[in-house]
Amino acid sequence: MATSTVAAGAAQSYTYARPSGLDGGLLGLSTSGGTTSTGPQAHPWFFSGVLTQAAPAAAALLALADVAQTRYHQPRPTAFRDPVVTCGGDRLRMESFSACGGVYARLDVLEAALDGEVHERGTTNVDVNGPLREALARVGGSDPLHLAVGAEGLAVTTLDGAVVEKKVPLPDRWLRGFAEVQVITAGFDPRAELAAPDAVRFLRSLPRGGRDVFWALPAGRTLRISSRPAPGAVCLAGSDRLRTLLPLLRFARALRVYGPPVTGASGPASSVWELELPGMRYVLTLSPQHSRGFSGEGAVLDALATDEAAGDADLVGALLSFEPRVDPDLLSERSGLTLERTKAALTQLGTSGRVGFDAAEAAFFHRELPYDPSRVAALNPRLRSARALVEDGAVRFTADDTAIVSTGGGERRVRFVGDRVTCTCPWWIDHRGERGPCKHVLAARIVRQDADVMVEAGR
Repeated sequence: MATSTVAAGAAQSYTYARPSGLDGGLLGLSTSGGTTSTGPQAHPWFFSGVLTQAAPAAAALLALADVAQTRYHQPRPTAFRDPVVTCGGDRLRMESFSACGGVYARLDVLEAALDGEVHERGTTNVDVNGPLREALARVGGSDPLHLAVGAEGLAVTTLDGAVVEKKVPLPDRWLRGFAEVQVITAGFDPRAELAAPDAVRFLRSLPRGGRDVFWALPAGRTLRISSRPAPGAVCLAGSDRLRTLLPLLRFARALRVYGPPVTGASGPASSVWELELPGMRYVLTLSPQHSRGFSGEGAVLDALATDEAAGDADLVGALLSFEPRVDPDLLSERSGLTLERTKAALTQLGTSGRVGFDAAEAAFFHRELPYDPSRVAALNPRLRSARALVEDGAVRFTADDTAIVSTGGGERRVRFVGDRVTCTCPWWIDHRGERGPCKHVLAARIVRQDADVMVEAGR
């Protein structure tokens, strides 16, 4: 039985029993190998029914596909990577990353826009091909659109026995980006909400082809663009990366923006731009700069570097069942862990892509990426380097809060000051911790945590 796999050489193989298509008002999305609540399946069957809002759904699916084949930084032709789809019972979530790894896109088709039967919960890839894109571009009017995500019997055979297999490069940075983005956005708060007319005016007024870093400041019913940060502002790095919102504006009901706390001295930051559609949400998350992909942000490194929450994550992960909204209090009760440990376990699960984060609901959601999650840690060069330093005995503590890390480039001093850690290496001097810890800090943390574990064990 064919499944979707990741080859060691960073290639993704999508195997479908037949191509997706739009025929006679039926939108059939073929599924590749994925994980369901009943275990792995080659061609899971998730949903059959009706999309009650056909035109905005078709336009949003096209927008999602456009992000997946776009390289915003240094544009050049790129292979298309099929979207990741999760059926959570009351909604379908479709996710993709830009080829450059700097834009994460998600389409949430909510219960209000679905009328049908859920056959299974889980995550897979779906085939979005050229002919399907052309057909979606012709969808209009108010007629409902029949939808099948997977199809009964596809896991066994099809009428003609045909198999469609697509192999595309799967860059390491694209895979790591899935793990990074939900860890980053979990700390975001709502910053602005614009009604549909104001959202349309604002988005259409943005400079075309803009790659500069701007700041969007709430100003009455709209947002004002500034070149400088200020409290309450949201970073807008590369306004051209919002262009897939423009074809959806005729369906827009509101625009919501999310971001981290900002001061007048803040540097570029990620941001979330959410367009509310009838029964749906189309979400774009932008990296801090046009040229920066999420894979280099380093937000997951602290969680990956130690085993502190790994055991709890295994326990909590076993209790997840593709819920569209993960309730930490309920998980805490079911697992027997404290609420604090449960939340730490969810962060750990996020580092391998097993949970995503929905800023609109300020909640994690369960999904299992149809890629090997163990690759995330192995693919991170800073983490690999940090572990090599530990194995070579390059870390020595000269005080409880100070470590010296010996490298080929000389000795680096790592200092722990409360919740902050500093290093004397060029990486830390350039980024001041804004792009995650350097390899020296990671190595010192690993040694320090191992020492704490030994002390606890000796008591």
